Amino acid sequence: MQRIMSPRVFVVMAAFVSLAAGLWSPTALTQAYPSKSIRLIVPFPSGGVPDIVGRVIGQRLSQGLGQPVYVDNRAGAAGTVGVEAGAKSDGDGYTLVLGTTGTLASAPSLYPSLGYDPIKSFAPISLLINAPFLVVVHPSVPANSLTGLIDFAKSRPGQLNFGSVGSGSPPHIAGEMFKSAARVDLVHVPYKGLPTGVTDLITGRIQIMFNQLAPFLPYIHAGKLKPLAVAASNRIPQLPSMPTAAESGLPGYEVSIWFGLLAPRGTPNDVITRLNAEVLKALATKEVQDSLSAQGFEPSGSSPEQFLTLIISETAKWSRAIKASGAKLD
Repeated sequence: MQRIMSPRVFVVMAAFVSLAAGLWSPTALTQAYPSKSIRLIVPFPSGGVPDIVGRVIGQRLSQGLGQPVYVDNRAGAAGTVGVEAGAKSDGDGYTLVLGTTGTLASAPSLYPSLGYDPIKSFAPISLLINAPFLVVVHPSVPANSLTGLIDFAKSRPGQLNFGSVGSGSPPHIAGEMFKSAARVDLVHVPYKGLPTGVTDLITGRIQIMFNQLAPFLPYIHAGKLKPLAVAASNRIPQLPSMPTAAESGLPGYEVSIWFGLLAPRGTPNDVITRLNAEVLKALATKEVQDSLSAQGFEPSGSSPEQFLTLIISETAKWSRAIKASGAKLD
């Protein structure tokens, strides 16, 4: 004979089921986030600029989240190895990835078999920093303005060299964008690393470089390098007297590198929202702003939606420039 559950027992069991469902719901799990340490993949070696940015942000996130955020340096293939590792990680909020202009915007046009999709493989969290490029020359170049450099280059087609950290790298493509915008003929000299290129610029073996401020700043102050313009819509506070490219007669020439924080696809929206809030709080602190500004960076927090829009637009922009340049990987 089938037993009929009494109303009292039914009510008790229903309450238990409801309680259990609440405890195991995604919302309840998110409220407990984070319950353990978080890995931040920085896809470049320790000691470099991306590593510095990753550690500055990671330290502040640790304080805000109440759990350790440790940096996992996964270098290789211009940062794509580490970013691919992040794309293939679980979307549980315990793996974060530092993405850059090179790994997100230009890599799809340079690597035919890239192991991730910058747009589909990740859940964007926030833009972190933006660093506009400078046009810097050796003091022997007889030009004190961008217009002067363009005129000088036009008078010597194919005789001026510009250096970069390798074919297809953002500094290389920035040079190609300049050549196209200014209609000048420059010779590209790729280097295996930035220090060697800067050394050759200082000694005059090459005449021009395009890169963000940090590697140039001490040599600019020492008078060993001459900055002509910043490829941005606004002047930078570190060198307020240096004009923008538009002010120097080359409107539309705006190039920068940027870093942002992402999580693997599938990371819960509530977790993304929490991480975004903590990133924005970190970027608003004077300590972080001073630390990043010292590296020549502009702290640039955003919403996840704004960061996604940036990735999409920058991917299209760099794709056009790479195709026009015919750049190939070394």
